[in-house]
Amino acid sequence: MKHCLIVDDSSSIRKVARRILENANIRASEAETRSDAIEICRNEMPDCIVVDWLMPDGDAMKFLTKLRALPGGAQPTILYMTSERDPSNVARAMRSGADAHMMKPFDQASFMKPLAEAGLT
Repeated sequence: MKHCLIVDDSSSIRKVARRILENANIRASEAETRSDAIEICRNEMPDCIVVDWLMPDGDAMKFLTKLRALPGGAQPTILYMTSERDPSNVARAMRSGADAHMMKPFDQASFMKPLAEAGLT
């Protein structure tokens, strides 16, 4: 079973994303902060990480840089998630190691589309 880590400071976003993933038979875990997510990845590198742009302890760029430097950190598919429509931030995220971008708010179809395109479903 594939494993996806959801990194977002909003518990409601994490809850909705978890339900969508579990309904698609993808094991989901959650992290509220960048530090928590890095610790989870050190213990068990997920197949996919859905990461919000802003977190209480830093932005996604810092997270992606740290993640990609970990052993196995090049492996996960990274889906960068934001409610901002600033193309320069999206470009920065992609240069920092994100594989795809998705907008918030999302529904099941828009959430699962980049996962399917990455071969995770």
